[in-house]
Parts: sequence; C-alpha cells; structure tokens
Amino acid sequence: MSIIYEERLSDSPYVETIIHGWTASDGSPIRPAECHWHMVFVRYNGRVRPLIVGPLTTAGVAHYSEGAEILWIKFKLGTFMPHLRPREFLDVETILPRAGSQSFWLNGSAWQFPDYDNVETFVEWLARHEVLVRDPVVNAALQDQLPEMSLRTVRHRFLRATGLTQSHIRQFERAQRAEALLKQGVSILDTVHELGYFDQPHLTRSLKNFIGHTPAQIIQLSKPEACHFIQDSALVSGYDTNVLTKIR
Repeated sequence: MSIIYEERLSDSPYVETIIHGWTASDGSPIRPAECHWHMVFVRYNGRVRPLIVGPLTTAGVAHYSEGAEILWIKFKLGTFMPHLRPREFLDVETILPRAGSQSFWLNGSAWQFPDYDNVETFVEWLARHEVLVRDPVVNAALQDQLPEMSLRTVRHRFLRATGLTQSHIRQFERAQRAEALLKQGVSILDTVHELGYFDQPHLTRSLKNFIGHTPAQIIQLSKPEACHFIQDSALVSGYDTNVLTKIR
C-alpha cells in the first residue's frame, strides 16, 4: 500500500472525518471528485505546510512522494469560511502562510497546527472566532426540506457555502451510489435502472467524470487483489496530492 492511514468520524458539527496518514512510497492513483473542502497539513523533512483545498469537480490523477505525514480535516457540506469565496477554491489548493515553526496565518491571526487528537478543539476555536461557520440551508436543501425563503435565496446561500450547485452535488452523490452498488455485485444494467440513469453510456460518462473509472473498471477493481489500489484512491479523494511532490 502506498499510504498508511487511520481515519475517524468527528463529533464536531463542522467536521465529517479526520484522517492521519503517511506516504510509504511514491504513488499516482486515480482519485475521484470531491464535493467537500479540506484543511490539509503536510509534514515533510521537519516542516509543516498548511493548505486549504477546495472541492474537486471531476476525477483526476494524484501524485505523491514517499516520506510525508499528512493530516486531513474533511468539513461537512455547508461549512465554510466567510472571509473566503468557496467558488474561488474549486479545483485549487491554497498554501497558507506560516507564522512560525508550529503555527500559520489565517484571517489575520496566527493558529497553532492541530494534530489528529485535537482537531475538534482547533475547529471549535475557529468557530468561536467566526473564522468558520455552517449554513443549515445546505443540509436542508439536499434533504428536500427547503426553508421558507425564495429559491433564489436558497441557491445563493448554497453556492456561497459550498461553491457548487445542488445539481452538481446530487449527480456526484448518485455516482457514488452507483459505484457502491457495482462493488456490491449489482450488475451494470440493474445499477442503471435502480439509480435512474438514461442508459449504460449515461452511467459510464457519469462514473468516468466523478469516480475516474468506467463501470467495468470499478467491478474489476473491487476484486480482492485490487483492494489496496481502491483504498489509496479513496484516501486521496479529498485533495490534490501533487502538494507532496511539490514539497521536495
């Protein structure tokens, strides 16, 4: 395996998952698209590089080098930083300036680097200082429980918080469900029917765009001998790991 990691769910209202990993070797896996944004902290040769990584609108190829330690903070949909424009971070990773050997600058203040065990405390401090907020309209809209406001206002708040449209996120989530069904042994045609794709080419285009593989490739990669590759691809879904090679 190219990346060794541990992952846990978070009880923070702002964070979905936290991952801590190490690159055991060089790698270039295909990574899927990602609707969530992340804060990523990469330690390499004794230095930590903090990044904000926006949603990834399509699948792509990640490249990383051996010897880096990485902390991923994956935020829940609807969580955002008011002083930043999410749409400007689509498919972009932004390196935050360092304030010292153990801190970095964000929104005019210096913040200590978090670790795997104190991420929730770090995020809570960001929220207390209103550097980080969460808009409940996003979750309500995705569950078709729209509040009493105009659709135009809902669209505006959705874009402001996520940088993406509801349609884009729903298409991505449908592709994820299709991938899961195929991995479970559901046939391609049954997957098309169950998830409401027009036909098999429609399913193929969606999976290729969002997951990075065709239905046949997903079925092949779900076999036991390919599991290590799938784990690597899933892990790097949250950001463009080109940053690891840039650190050299």
